[in-house]
Amino acid sequence: MSKLNVTIKDLFNIPGAEIFYPDELKTSHSVSIDTRTIRKGAVYFAIKGEKFDGHKFVEDAYKKGANIVVINKSKLEKFKKLNRPFIAVNDTTKAYGHLANILRKKYGWKIISITGSNGKTTTKEFLATLLKEKYNVVKSEANNNNHIGVPLTIFSASKDTDFIIIEHGTNHFGEIKYTADIAQPDFALITNIGESHIEFLKDIDGVFKEKEELFKSTLNAGGKLFVNVDDPVLYHYYGNFENAVRYGFNRNYEVRGKVESVSDEGNLKVKINFKNKEFSATLPVPGFSNAQNFIASAAVALNLGMNKNEILSGAAKLKTVEGRLTIIKQSNRVVINDSYNSSPNSVKAALELLSEIKTYNRKAAILGDIFELGGKAKMIHQRLVLYIVESNIQEIYTIGSNMKYLNKELKNRFLIKKHFESSDDLMKFIMNDGFEESVVLVKGSRGMKMEQYVELFTNRLN
Repeated sequence: MSKLNVTIKDLFNIPGAEIFYPDELKTSHSVSIDTRTIRKGAVYFAIKGEKFDGHKFVEDAYKKGANIVVINKSKLEKFKKLNRPFIAVNDTTKAYGHLANILRKKYGWKIISITGSNGKTTTKEFLATLLKEKYNVVKSEANNNNHIGVPLTIFSASKDTDFIIIEHGTNHFGEIKYTADIAQPDFALITNIGESHIEFLKDIDGVFKEKEELFKSTLNAGGKLFVNVDDPVLYHYYGNFENAVRYGFNRNYEVRGKVESVSDEGNLKVKINFKNKEFSATLPVPGFSNAQNFIASAAVALNLGMNKNEILSGAAKLKTVEGRLTIIKQSNRVVINDSYNSSPNSVKAALELLSEIKTYNRKAAILGDIFELGGKAKMIHQRLVLYIVESNIQEIYTIGSNMKYLNKELKNRFLIKKHFESSDDLMKFIMNDGFEESVVLVKGSRGMKMEQYVELFTNRLN
């Protein structure tokens, strides 16, 4: 793998940069904001975060072999006596993003950017798996999808990288535009538009306007869009857009999917039609939502020159992301671990999967609150009753201050239901019941710590 070269010219191109002791500066081969993992010969950015101020670790950075340190100009007096190469900028966080953009242009990497209300992480992982059958690929790792994570992903590329796949997250206006302008994508995909983060993005309109910034930045850079025409909002605004590849299950555009069959475990066989050619893939991951993520990934991969055999080879290697519709098969039960996060649309998708799995007849959902819904939280939680009725499952167990509204909404429904006021009470109930010969869904927003109930099944009831 060919290393990056961060030269003095690259550093001079950071807006407002003042370089001290430039004659002693060597070419760097990596960029870091963390002295715990910094490599010798790195550029170290002293970034002030919520818990730590990177300026406190400048000496550590030099001791561990940093070539140069980037500091805020407000700290200049403190560091003037360093007698080592350093750069002073108005804002180290913004300078970190500027350098990522400078290197992105310098090396001409092809960048694929993905956002959406649901499925963006899984789609990113699926796409990376497909493209690796043919190309050298770098992708966003973990939750590196914000103003720090997007530059970090770009810095993880090498000279011989073909594609960088970047996930863009947001829960406030302006965040997508900031990271998209750093990436300047060649290709952009929005998985869907749903009621996520509406506490800050106000409503579906607000969600769309924020997500759309990815499309706008891509078009400004001369890039191409991938449009999910099954999503009503995206179809309304971009269904007839010329510089786009349109994909989905319900409309016949450039890439069309069709579900041919569903196994007892909830895995789908999907037929793909592309340029009047058809082939089928049996997915090793469960649920229609994952079939949607696969079609999105395949649409990009096919348009980047991959053939049928490469797509099928990659499809056979697909895996779910931990905590996102992860299936745990035990001797006497199946647990669907969807504990990573939650939104109305993802609750619907999880309930659909719960309904589709036929391993056992008994179906139970353990649901925790959906966060970041603002003043619409009560109404949205009540409305989940519609998804439960559609899924035709028998048991609903809820926890959280907002899930109690769903529990009350279920009072006239012919199913077993119970609301729990504390996690201890719910844990005791799970232990006493055991849920033998059942399919159990565990789902809720990150702050609800739903993974503790999954661990109960895997560690104490297995």
